[in-house]
Amino acid sequence: MATILYVGTSGSDDPTRAGLPFNFALGAVEAGHQAQIFLAGEAAYLMKTDVAAAVMPVAMPALREMMDKAVEHKIPIFV
Repeated sequence: MATILYVGTSGSDDPTRAGLPFNFALGAVEAGHQAQIFLAGEAAYLMKTDVAAAVMPVAMPALREMMDKAVEHKIPIFV
């Protein structure tokens, strides 16, 4: 089992890119790995409830849904 750190730097201005660290981390957990998420720069604003609720990535679940699953799986999120 590997521990993988996913780094996000995109905020609400690029919703698809903003959702990638969460999507990848959830995939890693489902594959049996440990995942961590680090949000830097503009991505730090995604931790605001109103911002997260408004981000709708293309071809992925809503960011708020992915964040809730990350918390459910106890994936650490560093800001």
